[in-house]
Amino acid sequence: MNAGFIGLGKMGLNMVEHLLELGHRVVVQDLSQEAVEAVSAKGAVPASSLQHLVGELETPRIVWMMVPAGRAVDAVLGGLTPFLNRGDIVIDGGNSRYSDSVARAGRLGEQGIRYLDVGTSGGLDGARHGACMMVGGSREAYDLVEPLLRDMCVPNGCGYMGASGSGHFVKMVHNGIEYGMMQAMGEGFDLLESSGYDIDHETVARVWSNGSVIRGWLMELAEKALAKDGSLSYLGGSIADSGEGRWTVETALELGVSVPVIAEAVFRRFGSRRPDNFSDKVVSALRNEFGGHGYTPAAGKDASS
Repeated sequence: MNAGFIGLGKMGLNMVEHLLELGHRVVVQDLSQEAVEAVSAKGAVPASSLQHLVGELETPRIVWMMVPAGRAVDAVLGGLTPFLNRGDIVIDGGNSRYSDSVARAGRLGEQGIRYLDVGTSGGLDGARHGACMMVGGSREAYDLVEPLLRDMCVPNGCGYMGASGSGHFVKMVHNGIEYGMMQAMGEGFDLLESSGYDIDHETVARVWSNGSVIRGWLMELAEKALAKDGSLSYLGGSIADSGEGRWTVETALELGVSVPVIAEAVFRRFGSRRPDNFSDKVVSALRNEFGGHGYTPAAGKDASS
């Protein structure tokens, strides 16, 4: 298939490389000319502007945005939509708030442009080798782009969620669950660290990753992080929050749904900006392993060391 791709950050670049390997024609545009040149060397078609990108695509055009949530999405849409026609499809694969996606779909729909909100999970490895995607918006548009989505995902890793906003809504809840899972893991390892036993955390994570009830990718990432340094001494404990956990709690309050574990995990991230503890270091390490998210280095350490 032919698709335009706007945004060549860590996730976007990996996604484009994956599509190119599968034989798709991808036209790329980014504020960083260096990023455009790097992926063009691997077979992508470079575009010097949004108008240029649109002009390189067949109709109905498929344009994928992989840019930060909020103003960046609106800026891209403002520059892009004057060059699109009725029936074209715009996809937001970033972490936009679901209510923003509903509003954007309404505005573009008035021009006959179809808008899909795609919650994307799987981290950098998933972007490169097969992600998990939750899609909201026009069912007709979804059916048209399903072959592309299927190639971008692991088997059974893509699904249509419903009306506009539902894809990002499901991804928001997914990330809220993720907050709670990582927080529980961090607290468990903190308890092990405080036990008085000479416990090797990497060994624990390896054992738990094989056959236990709590096995899974996050536990495998914990093993990987702990293999680098069993005490995670290279990390500070300050944990960033991308906003989706907070949105999950706000939405739960609006809907009258009890989410105490997710709420506590969000509040714990705020508390992590205080003196370090092992629990927060574990969560920080997990975020770095799956998403390449930056972390606060321990005092006297360089984050790149």
